[in-house]
Amino acid sequence: MVLKSFRESPGSNMSLAFCGNENNSLAYNVDSGVLNNGCFLDALNVVPHIFLLFITFPILFIGWGSQSSKVHIHHSTWLHFPGHNLRWLLTFVLLFVLVCEIAEGVVSDGFTQSLHLHLYMPAGLAFMAGITSIIYYHNIETSNFPKLLLALLFYWVLAFLMKTIKFAKYTEHGIGLRQLRYGITGLLALLYGLLLAVEINVILGRRYLCFTEATEVKPPEDLQDLGVRFLQPFVNLLSKATYWWMNTFITAAHRRPIDLKVIGKLPIAMRALTNYLKLRKAFESQRRPLGSMPQDPKWIWRALCQAFGRPLIISITFRFLADLLGFAGPLCISGIVHHISKENHTIQPPIKLLGVYFISSQEFLANAYVLAVLLFFALILQRTFLQASYYVAIETGINLRGAIQTKIYNKIMRLCTSNMSMGELTVGQICNLVAIDTNQLMWFFFLCPNLWAMPVQIIVGVILLYYLLGISALIGATVIAVLAPVQYFVATKLSQAQKSTLEYSSERLKKTNELLRGIKLLKLYAWEHIFCHSVEETRGKELTSLQAFALYTSISIFMNAAIPIAAVLTTFVVHVHISEEADLSPAVAFASLSLFHILVTPLFLLSSVVRSTVKALVSAQKLSEFFSSDEIGDEQEPNATMPAGPSNHNSKYQAVLSFKKPKPWPVPSLRPSQPLKVVNRKRPPREDCWNNYSHKGGDPPPQERDQDLCFRITSGYFTWTDGPPTLSNVDIKVPFGQLTMIVGQVGCGKSSLLLAALGEMQRVSGTVTWNSLPNLDSEGDERYVSEGDDRPTSDKDAAGDGDIQKRGSVAYASQKPWLLNTTLVENITFEMPMIKPRYKAVIEACSLQPDIDILPQGDQTEIGERGIVLSGGQRQRIGVARALYQQANVVFLDDPFSALDIHLSDHLMQEGILKLLREEKRTVVLVTHKLQYLPHADWIIAMKNGTTQTEGTLKDIQNSEPELFEQWKTLMHRQDGEFEKETVPESMTVLERKNLRRAMYSKEAAKTEEEDKEESVDSDEDDNLSQAMRHRTTIPWHSCGVYLSSAGLLLLLLLLLSQLFKHSLMVAIDYWLAHWTSRVINAKMDATGRNCTVAQECGFSHSWYLSVFSVLCCLGIVLCLVTSVAVEWTGLRVAKELHHNLLSKIILAPMRLFETTPLGSILNRFSSDTNTIDQHIPATLECLSRSTLLCVSALGVISYVTPVFLIALVPLAIACYFIQKYFRVASRDLQQLEDSTQLPLLSHFSETVEGLTTIRAFKYEPKFRQRLLEFTDANNIASLFLTAANRWLEVRMD
Repeated sequence: MVLKSFRESPGSNMSLAFCGNENNSLAYNVDSGVLNNGCFLDALNVVPHIFLLFITFPILFIGWGSQSSKVHIHHSTWLHFPGHNLRWLLTFVLLFVLVCEIAEGVVSDGFTQSLHLHLYMPAGLAFMAGITSIIYYHNIETSNFPKLLLALLFYWVLAFLMKTIKFAKYTEHGIGLRQLRYGITGLLALLYGLLLAVEINVILGRRYLCFTEATEVKPPEDLQDLGVRFLQPFVNLLSKATYWWMNTFITAAHRRPIDLKVIGKLPIAMRALTNYLKLRKAFESQRRPLGSMPQDPKWIWRALCQAFGRPLIISITFRFLADLLGFAGPLCISGIVHHISKENHTIQPPIKLLGVYFISSQEFLANAYVLAVLLFFALILQRTFLQASYYVAIETGINLRGAIQTKIYNKIMRLCTSNMSMGELTVGQICNLVAIDTNQLMWFFFLCPNLWAMPVQIIVGVILLYYLLGISALIGATVIAVLAPVQYFVATKLSQAQKSTLEYSSERLKKTNELLRGIKLLKLYAWEHIFCHSVEETRGKELTSLQAFALYTSISIFMNAAIPIAAVLTTFVVHVHISEEADLSPAVAFASLSLFHILVTPLFLLSSVVRSTVKALVSAQKLSEFFSSDEIGDEQEPNATMPAGPSNHNSKYQAVLSFKKPKPWPVPSLRPSQPLKVVNRKRPPREDCWNNYSHKGGDPPPQERDQDLCFRITSGYFTWTDGPPTLSNVDIKVPFGQLTMIVGQVGCGKSSLLLAALGEMQRVSGTVTWNSLPNLDSEGDERYVSEGDDRPTSDKDAAGDGDIQKRGSVAYASQKPWLLNTTLVENITFEMPMIKPRYKAVIEACSLQPDIDILPQGDQTEIGERGIVLSGGQRQRIGVARALYQQANVVFLDDPFSALDIHLSDHLMQEGILKLLREEKRTVVLVTHKLQYLPHADWIIAMKNGTTQTEGTLKDIQNSEPELFEQWKTLMHRQDGEFEKETVPESMTVLERKNLRRAMYSKEAAKTEEEDKEESVDSDEDDNLSQAMRHRTTIPWHSCGVYLSSAGLLLLLLLLLSQLFKHSLMVAIDYWLAHWTSRVINAKMDATGRNCTVAQECGFSHSWYLSVFSVLCCLGIVLCLVTSVAVEWTGLRVAKELHHNLLSKIILAPMRLFETTPLGSILNRFSSDTNTIDQHIPATLECLSRSTLLCVSALGVISYVTPVFLIALVPLAIACYFIQKYFRVASRDLQQLEDSTQLPLLSHFSETVEGLTTIRAFKYEPKFRQRLLEFTDANNIASLFLTAANRWLEVRMD
C-alpha cells in the first residue's frame, strides 16, 4: 500500500521489462557511455552468477553421486582446505547482504511506474550463486578434489571486478552513503574480495595450481579412528550451528538403544588426559620460585582461567551477540505496529540517479515487510548464537570437570596414608570433591556467560524502555530491581531448606541401608515393622523440611510469574497519570511489554548466578586445601648418613631420563664400573638396584652378605603423625624366597611394620633397603606415568632420593579385606590375564569353590559395595586369593586367618602358603597370631610395643630367647590341642555337612536357573526385545497416571483449574491491552477531526480501561500464587504417598529379592529416584503445564486473528511431532547412559581411596589411572552427546 502510492497512475503499464518500460525512461539512455547507465551496470553484474550456475551444476551432480558411495566417517567430515570456517562465515554474511539488496531493490521498484527487474534480479541470481558456491565447495572439499575449485576462483574474480566497477561508477556520479544501495554495493565488493583472498590462500596452502608438487594432507588422527563418533569439532560451520550431524544419530536411536559402543570414543582434544595435561601446565605456571604451590584458592582460579578461559570468552561473546539481537524483536515489533497503524503514509520520494531510484536507510526501514524479514533473521541469529553459547559453555565445563577429576585422582595416588588413617581426609570428603565440587565448578562455567551478559542486557533494556515510555519506564524497572533482592532472599532460604532436607535424607538413607543390610535378621525376628516405623519417623521429619522447601519454591515460581505483571501494571498506571498526552499506542504498549519480559530474565537469573558463584568459591577453597595435603615422599629427608657412590649422585639424572628413553630390565652383573642406566621412576628395575649404594661408616659393600635379603630396615623410626614414633629402633631383615612370620601381641606394630616396609608410614630416621629380583609380571604404563604425575621435577627427584628405595611389586593382602566393585573372578585376577590352571589352584587353596557354587552367577557374580553381600571370611579369602594369584616375587599377608575358622585356616596354610607359594620360591611375609604355624617359618620376627623384640629362625630364638620360646611353646600346644579336639570329631561331620549343603543349594539353584533360562530363550526372547523397544518409544502414560492419582482428586482439580484460569487471564490481559490501545488511536483520530487539543477534551478517559486492566492484572497475580502453591503441594503429597508405598512393598518382599538384587539397585530407588520425586518433578510439572498452555493459548489467538495461519500450522505440528518422537527416545537413553557411567566413576574413586595401600603395594597406579581415564571419558562423552541432543532439539524447535 505504501509503495504503490508513488506510482503515477493505477493504470500504468506493469508488463515485465529488465530496465522498465516507462515513457522517456532514462534507463535505456547510453549517451554518456554504457558504464554510466545504471541498468547496464546491473546487467553486467549478472554475468558472474550465470557463469557459476552453468559451470557448477554438472559437477555438483557428479559430486553428489560420488558422495553416496562414501562409507568411512572421516571421508564425509574431513575438512581438507585452509580457511574453511572463514569461508562459511563470509558466505553467510554475503547471503544476508544479498537479501538486503533484494529487499532494497523491491522497495525502490515500488516508486516506479513499471517493474524494473534489474533492481533485484541480479541480487536474486547472486543469492542463488552464493548458495551454489558453498554447496559446491562443501562437495569438493569432502571429496578432496582441489583443482575443481578453479571455477570458484574465476567466479570470485569476476564478481569482485563487476561490483568494484559498479561501486566506482556510483562514486563518480556523486552517490554516497546516504543512499543505501551505495553502502550495499561497497560491502558486497569487500566480501567478494575477501572470498577471493580465501581462495588464493587455498591455492597457496594446497599448492594445486602453479606448483610442481601438491601438498599432501593427512586426515586428523580422530577421523582415522572410526570409533570416534562425536563429530561436532570436525563438521562444517552450518552443521555445527544446526547440529545436522546429529540427525543420523537421533533417528538411529529409535531403532537401536544407545550404549557406549554406539556413541564411541571422545576426540583426543576432549579426552580427560588431554585436558588434564592442559590444566597441569596451567598449575605448574602458578608455582612459586621455590616450587611450592600457593595456599589460597586464587591460584586455582588463575589456572582454570589460563587452561579453559579461551572457550569461555567465545561463549561470552556468543551470549553478548544473542542478547543484543534479542532486542531486535521489540524494536521490529514496535516499527511494524507503528507503520501499519499510521494514518499518514506519506513518504518523501527517493532520489533518481543513473536512471534508477535510490532510497535511504530510513526509508528502507520504514517498510513493514522489510522489518518482518529483518525480525525473522534476527531471531534465527539470536537463537543460533544463544545455543552456541550454551554448548561452548557446557563443553568447557565438562572438559574442566574431567581434568579436575583426573588431577584429584593423581593426588589421591600420592596421598600420605596418615591423612586417611588419622581422619584428616575421609572417603566421603573425597567423594564429595569428585561428585559435588567438580560439578559446582562445571555449572559455574556454564552460568559464567550470564554473569557478564546480564549487566549489558539490563542497561540496554532500561535505555530502550526509557526511549519508549520516558520516566515511567524507570519506575517499572525500579519495581523489578526492588523485588530482585526479595527473590535472592527466597533463593537463600530455598538453599537452606534444601540443605536441611539433605541432612534428613542422609539420616533416612542411613536407616534404610541398615534395614536392607539386616533384612534377613529382621524377618527372622519379625521386626520389619519396627524398623519400618523408624524410617517413616525420619521420613516425617524430612517431609516437614520438604514443606519449607516447597513453600519457598512456590514463592519463587510465583515471583517469576508475577513480577513482570506487576512491573507492567505499575508502568502503565504511572505512564497514563503522568501526562494527559501520553503515547499509549499499540506499538509502544506491546514493545514495552516485550522489553519488560526481557528485562525480568537477567534479574531472576542473578540469584542463581550468585548462588552458583558462592558455591564455586567454596569448592575452589576445598580443592586448594586438598591439593596442599601431604604426599608420600614429601617429608624432609632424615639426618642419617646418606649412601655414597656414583649412583646416588646420578639418581636425579636417572629420574629425568626415565621419561625419555625407557630400556628393558636385564639383570647385569653389578660392578663398581657399571655404567649409568636409565631407570623408570614408577617401574621397578629388575635388578639388585640397591647394591649400587655403599654403606655408611666406610664398611665394604656387603654384596655377599645382603644379596639373599629381600629387604632390610636399619635403625628405623616410623610414625603416623607428628607425635612420638609408632615404630622405633626397628632392625629387621627378610630373606629372599623364604617364609617370614611376624608375631606379637595385638597392637604391637606388626601391620605397621609391613606398611613401613611398603613406604606408607612417615619415616623419621633410618633406612629401608630393597633388593629387587626379576619380577614375573610386567607392570607400568610409561606413557601415562610420564604424563600423569603432576609433581614438579624437584618433588619427583626428592621422592627418588630417599632411603625408602624403589621396590618391585608386592602382592599385599591387608588385614581389612579390600574388594573391587566388579566380579569375583576379576577381584582375584586383579588386572592379570586369566590362566585357568593357576586360577583353579588358587581357588582350591583358598577353599572358595563351595562359596562360588552358591553365588547366583558363580565367579561372574558382582561383589563389593554394589554387589552381593559376602561374609567376612569370604571377603578375606578373596583378598588372599588375589595375592596368591599375582606373580609378584614378594607376598605380604597381614593376618589372613583372622576371620577364618580353624579348618579353613589350616587348609589355606597348607595348600596356599606352604605348597603354592613355596613351590614358586616366592618371598612370603606373614603376620599371624597362629603360633602353631611357627615351625614352618624360615625366619621369625617378634614385635613388642612398637619395636623389634628378636628375629631369627625358631632354633635361634630358642637359644637366644628361651623364655619367649617357652611361652610360644605353651601357646602352640594349647592351639594344637584345640585344633585336634575340633578336627577329630568334626572333620567328617561339620565340614562335609557344610560343603554338602552348599553343593545341594548350588545344584538346586543352578537347575532352577537353567530351567528358567531355557524357557525364556524358547518363548520370550523375541517378545522381550520387542517389548523393550516399544517401551523406549512410547510415553509411560501409566507412570504419569500413578503419579497424578497419588495426589488425590481435590489437589488435581485445583492444579488443573488454576492453570487454566491463569492462562485465560493472561490472554485476557493482552486482549484488553490491545483493545485499550486501539481505542486510544481512535480517540486521537476523533480529536483531530473535532479539532480537540487532546483526546480527553472529546470525552475519552483512560480510567475505565485502566481499572479493568488493573483488576485483570491483580487477578493474574493471585492465580499465579494459587498455581505455584498447588503444584508444589501436589508434589509433596505425591512424594509422601509414593515413598510410603515403596517402603511397604520392599519391607514385605520375599528374601529372594534381596539375595538376587544388588543392594545398590534397591538403595537407588530410595536415594536418587526419591530425590527426583521430592524436589525435581513438581518444578518440571509446573514448567511443562505452563509451557503447554502458553503454546495452546498463543496458537489459539493467532489462529483466531489470522485463520490463514492454520494452513502453516499443520506441517509445523507434523514436524514437531516427529522431532519430539525421535528426540525423546534418544534423550532418555543418553540420560540413563550418563547416570550409569557416573556411578562407576564415583565408585572407582571410593574404592581407590579404600584400597590405596594395596594399589601402591602392587604398583598398579598406572593401571588404575588408566581405568579412571576410561570411566571419565565414558561419562564425559555421554554428557556431551546429551548436550548436543538438547541443542539439536532447541535449534529445531526455535
